[in-house]
Amino acid sequence: MKIKSILIANRGEIAIRIARTAKSMGIKTYMFLSHHEPNALHIEHADEVIDVSDNTFINVYTNIDKLIEVALENKIDAIHPGYGFLSENPYLPRECERNNIIFIGPSSKAINQMGNKGLARNMAIKNKVPVLLGSKGVISTLEEAERTSEEIGYPVMLKAVAGGGGKGMRVVRKKSELALMYKLATNEAKSLFDNDAMLIEKFVENPRHVEFQVLADKKGNVVHLFERECSIQRKHQKLLEEAPSSALTEELRAKIGADAVRLCEATGYYSAGTVEFLLDKDLNHYFMEMNTRVQVEHPITEEITGFDIIEQQIKIAQDEAMDIKQEDIKINGWAIELRVNAEDVQSGFAPSTGLIEQMDIPNKKCLRVDSGYQVGKVVISSFDSLVAKLIITGKNRSEAIKNCRSVLNSTTIKGVKTTLPFFKQVMRTPSFVKGNYNTSFIETDLEQSFYQEDDELVAAAALAMQAYLNEQEKINSDTLSDKSVSAWAMSKKIKGN
Repeated sequence: MKIKSILIANRGEIAIRIARTAKSMGIKTYMFLSHHEPNALHIEHADEVIDVSDNTFINVYTNIDKLIEVALENKIDAIHPGYGFLSENPYLPRECERNNIIFIGPSSKAINQMGNKGLARNMAIKNKVPVLLGSKGVISTLEEAERTSEEIGYPVMLKAVAGGGGKGMRVVRKKSELALMYKLATNEAKSLFDNDAMLIEKFVENPRHVEFQVLADKKGNVVHLFERECSIQRKHQKLLEEAPSSALTEELRAKIGADAVRLCEATGYYSAGTVEFLLDKDLNHYFMEMNTRVQVEHPITEEITGFDIIEQQIKIAQDEAMDIKQEDIKINGWAIELRVNAEDVQSGFAPSTGLIEQMDIPNKKCLRVDSGYQVGKVVISSFDSLVAKLIITGKNRSEAIKNCRSVLNSTTIKGVKTTLPFFKQVMRTPSFVKGNYNTSFIETDLEQSFYQEDDELVAAAALAMQAYLNEQEKINSDTLSDKSVSAWAMSKKIKGN
């Protein structure tokens, strides 16, 4: 069945992104006007707007019954969930199927199997995809966690079975920390996912985080669109991604890509998805999890391969066979995505809300901008802080970095604090420029670059602040850390910047 209309069950830049492709395919788009965002930019890109602004008691993006009701009332063919919200909730595709609505994404079975970290890990083991040493099943009590952690050996990582986006995860470096970290992780998982079951895995110090974009149709055809490097993170939240990864050789790329494809084939997976891996210092790779949705960072893959991932999702959903062969997919150039969030970097990335008074982003051939905001729009606390994604390309990594610097120097956003200053510093940090960095980049490499530039007094103050924060991280909850000022930010404040 050809899809003629789509209800986009999302907001912001991803809603606009989906609408752009849908319209190019001649598909009518529907979006919501909610009381949270009465002047939201995304509704200006919809063919039809469903006004639910009078209902202040529901978040329509997380209400399955309301989505189904709206789709049926308006005779809409399909629902696209974007990312976040209900995108990895197996009940949405199940209800879509029950009501003869096309879900643009994988099956409920695939979401349940691969979205659950425990089931996904077992599937990886069964199909000879490398995994870290870890628990044989889910952990439901502190006593089980203590016993398993002793067997594995510290440090270990607590991971929520139903988690995602870096939530429900805690590193435990010694036995005395386990009780507190277990309580924090399970409470967070219960609150966010209504499931406090945990996995425990051996913790890899300072790994690189590499993920492979996969596409699979309902006929059994599976390909990967190469990798994205996602190692620049804060508390497991990605801030910058690049494609391809400077860490992979052609041989390793082919090996990990084959593992990702084999896992999808074994589960009968279809639609777009992302298989995520950790790389240790010796470049051994380990399956981490699978995201059964389109990723925030999907544009950089589109830029280096030339494929429209949303278009492929829609075609797969309407039962078309992919006409893509693995041998025909090539890497063309380099792409870097900067997540410009409304956050105050010098206050520990604290959220910043308010009216966007100025938003000047240059018009460059090397730049693609995906944004849900413009001047006059308001950033609120009800949703994520992403203001814009700057997707910057070059014929190679060196040129892409050079273009990033040029774009950043020409970009101004006023009215809210943003992560633009953070990215300017990243682009000056030697380890990033050389492509020799890992997930500890912010805590080590970035802060060290400040120490090298500042005078002795500033450096001493910054180091003292970092030592204090490190100690607090060990004995207190992440709540304190989230509100604390990082050492590199403090070094800037001491200088009066």
